[in-house]
Amino acid sequence: MSGINDGRVVVITGAGRGIGREYALEFAREGAKIVVNDLGAEPDGRGASRGPADEVVEEIKALGGEAIANGDDVSSEEGAQRLIRTAIDTFGALDVLVNNAGILRDRMIASMSVQDWDDVIRVHLRGTFLPTTFAVDYWRAESKAGRTRDARLINTSSSSGLFGNVGQANYGAAKAGIANFTIIASKELARYGVTANAIYPGAVSRLTAGVIPGAGDGPHPMDAHYIAPVVAWLGSPESQEVTGRVIGLRGSRITVAEGWIDGPSIEQDARWVTAELGPVMKDLVAKARANVDFTAGQSAQK
Repeated sequence: MSGINDGRVVVITGAGRGIGREYALEFAREGAKIVVNDLGAEPDGRGASRGPADEVVEEIKALGGEAIANGDDVSSEEGAQRLIRTAIDTFGALDVLVNNAGILRDRMIASMSVQDWDDVIRVHLRGTFLPTTFAVDYWRAESKAGRTRDARLINTSSSSGLFGNVGQANYGAAKAGIANFTIIASKELARYGVTANAIYPGAVSRLTAGVIPGAGDGPHPMDAHYIAPVVAWLGSPESQEVTGRVIGLRGSRITVAEGWIDGPSIEQDARWVTAELGPVMKDLVAKARANVDFTAGQSAQK
């Protein structure tokens, strides 16, 4: 198998099912060697099984590709380090890290437990940071040794994090953090030859099947295989000039998010008087564009 990722070594977290599985298969079709990471947990993060990761590895091998399974918990420091070492020890390098693992514990703020908050933040945000930091250790060492790699970091945000969705304060906060983490990473990692981008995918998966109309009833226009080619392209040498971007994927629709921008402003020489701010603040807010509604973001949550 050969393609635009021929010979590149790719680690994909949460790759045992759904979106991650499609990423793994697409990268393999394009010639990459894949580390398929998946804890094998339920959608809410409970339980574990090596079965899903092993099954994807077998699918890749049946296509004629190379892959190895990894069942480490990416929100664990030891697990994340082992994951990155698996790629380097097995295939001799690391070129692409796709942080995709995630869980859902949807609750309204009034009924959300501390555990529901902590677990979602841990898996999404910590589970993105830890594999990234160990990958960066490798890429930085390679750069300092004169072997700069044309590497890629691809993270997973969500329209829930960018536009907000009721019942997902924990998930949305984590995904918003990942978007900004990615932008910062793009600036810090450029010196090592690494680009960093995030996607906010809208696709049928175990986490979304219950909220996407028609999911599970056969072929669907939001099936995950539609978005996989864009992620595989972002991991390729062809994407070298694209970095620091947050990109929406929904079916065959591709959107580049434009992020926060300064809106209307006002300034005066003297210190503001609290009691006089009412008309000033109301006028500024009236002039500002409304926040983009979740449903108008055109990309459902991961």
